[in-house]
Amino acid sequence: MKNEKAKKIESLFRKQVQKDKKVNNAYLLVHSEKEGIDLNIAEGRTGDTPANPRQPIYMASVGKLFTATIVGILFEEGKIDFDDSITKYLDKELSHNLHVYKGTDYTKEIKVRHLLNQTSGLADYFWALLEKVLEDPNFTISPREAVIWGKNNLKPHFPPGKGYKYTDTNYHLLGLIVENITGEPFHAALSKYIFKPLGMKHSYMLHYSEPMEKSPYPIADFTFNGIRMNDHIGYAGLDYAGGGVVAPTEDLLKFMKALTSYQVVLKDTLEIMKNDSAKFQMGIEYGYGIWQITTVPLMMPKKLNSWGVYGVTGAFMFYHPEKDAYLIGCFNDVSYQSKGLRYMMFNVINKLF
Repeated sequence: MKNEKAKKIESLFRKQVQKDKKVNNAYLLVHSEKEGIDLNIAEGRTGDTPANPRQPIYMASVGKLFTATIVGILFEEGKIDFDDSITKYLDKELSHNLHVYKGTDYTKEIKVRHLLNQTSGLADYFWALLEKVLEDPNFTISPREAVIWGKNNLKPHFPPGKGYKYTDTNYHLLGLIVENITGEPFHAALSKYIFKPLGMKHSYMLHYSEPMEKSPYPIADFTFNGIRMNDHIGYAGLDYAGGGVVAPTEDLLKFMKALTSYQVVLKDTLEIMKNDSAKFQMGIEYGYGIWQITTVPLMMPKKLNSWGVYGVTGAFMFYHPEKDAYLIGCFNDVSYQSKGLRYMMFNVINKLF
């Protein structure tokens, strides 16, 4: 039997989805042994099929935490250091004039950690290239080509380490670095280092791989400005290591439980990933693919303190230490780019107290 907190969270969630015409389907998992909550629900539809909590979901930038974790694993294996220059792992075509700011080439000064915590200063090509994908369903571009397009068409924002700018370019470069180190495609590394060891049987990378076991349920629809994006093959070159993970919430819970219990990376490594951070915005620090929600008097009370990762479609995967609670979900529409995080904080975390 669901406890009263779980009932309240479920009721608010279903009402939110039902009243919002932009949301076709949405998913929410809340698990806390401390609070006696094990909630896994879905609302809405995928085409003519009712949403099911076991459906695989495209998790957008939630995938960045998977990428950062793989880099953490390679760090523990001695194959990379967070203070290495990225030029150690990139070929000349990619690294040539990658970061030219006010006439000075700073490319060699970009360290791996600058990519991880979004302080490289590099420009973000995601939104510019997304427009091309939306305009032409046949448009395709590889992650490598996207990086080159970005350096040829966009300008960096500041020298490495001198500011904060969230950009998918950083995580695409990390994906290419992982490929260089492992000698295999990024999606294969994702499966080797995370999906297979953790038994995430229904998880895969959108347009790149297949799950170990095919789900009996279809992937949930996700939309940008009312356009269903699932089958836009050109989108594969834009999300890649910056957010290509598709998984049901139960698989994502396996990952977060393993991460918080130091089964994926050691405690010391996870602490670096969390604490080598930059200020994202008031009350949020950005580490290695990790958002940390921190106390801001009057605005962000201590009870909201948690850490995890968030995506543009209103996708979230967070851990709340005080309540030992895992919060995983998605609204599957870009209209939740900002309000999905607020919903998680004020309509889910708040109800745990």
